[in-house]
Amino acid sequence: MHLKSFGTHATGLRLERMKASPRYVDGAFVNTAPVTQGLKKGTRMPTIAEFLCGGDRRTPTAPLPSQSPRAGWARKPETGLRATWLGHSTVMLEIDGARVLTDPVWGERASPVTFAGPKRFQSVPVPVSALPDLDAVVVSHDHYDHLDYPTILELATRRVPFFTSLGVGAHLAAWGVPAERITELDWWEQAPIPGTDLSLSAAPSQHFSGRGLGGRNATLWSSFVVQGPKHCVFFSGDTGLTPEYSAIRQRFGTFDLVMLEVGAFHEAWGDIHLGPEHALEALQRLGGGKLLPVHWGTFNLALHAWDEPAETLVRLAAERSVELVMPLLGEPVEPARLAALRPWWREVAALEKRARDGHATEELPSLPPAAEGNGVQWPLD
Repeated sequence: MHLKSFGTHATGLRLERMKASPRYVDGAFVNTAPVTQGLKKGTRMPTIAEFLCGGDRRTPTAPLPSQSPRAGWARKPETGLRATWLGHSTVMLEIDGARVLTDPVWGERASPVTFAGPKRFQSVPVPVSALPDLDAVVVSHDHYDHLDYPTILELATRRVPFFTSLGVGAHLAAWGVPAERITELDWWEQAPIPGTDLSLSAAPSQHFSGRGLGGRNATLWSSFVVQGPKHCVFFSGDTGLTPEYSAIRQRFGTFDLVMLEVGAFHEAWGDIHLGPEHALEALQRLGGGKLLPVHWGTFNLALHAWDEPAETLVRLAAERSVELVMPLLGEPVEPARLAALRPWWREVAALEKRARDGHATEELPSLPPAAEGNGVQWPLD
């Protein structure tokens, strides 16, 4: 067991700064709204047996379609904004001449150990060693599916600054990131990204934190806003639906791209995770914009089918005329040149259905290419 993967607690000046936060109460961080840490009122928490054996189709039976992003990254984005979803909440943002990587997780498991815990469905389409030069790494909070020990060890060898929530820097420093390359932010604080025209701001979210026994809510959780001279992007991290999203809209205006979590949801976690329906409500509170869903299609973290977040989101987005940005894993896409949504994940779902029906899977036809245009234009049933 790599005990270092649990991280460490803040001390000294870092702890004193945390204590000065209005969100730090009685030795722990708190949400603005009086929500519980896990169980929503009127709901039942899933049992251990349900987590181990419950649910149907929680893991895909074949790798999801993906592509290497390296050829795309070799060309500058023509519109000045491009996003590459690399799985779960890991996104490479190319914005106004700079590159920002969110919640980088390359590890095989979202776990402190290598032999147990949620295992990723497939490898990231590109290794950490093949990433281009980065201008910033953003870590929203310290949960294992967002702050990954082996990934940080690799990124620590690069001369890239890290931006994160209060207290999380203690983990980064313990894993070899130099102190001068760690910036910890409280909500509504802003910091420039060195060598770029960008700034990063921490904003409210409604969640919790912790990496082991006795460490619940010892560090802050945040959403983040990446601002450049021409573009502005919102990244939710993990969150429940919070009225503070309206305040975010008032402070930052409209966004060119909104990245919201949609997966690993359950009614009992309604205060701390969005899910597809609440994600669309959050988008509305943020002022709308093109939505890139994250936090799905990578780890088995809930009881729902692996593709349920995508299918539910596509259906609800069509009803509400929301523009979705849902590229293949590893596919660089420019939101300003959005093509018709192509539900690529259905290739695997179709294989699974044919297998359940007793048919050969090698005869599965390929999905047609996406047509030019905007919005959801693929059959939804």
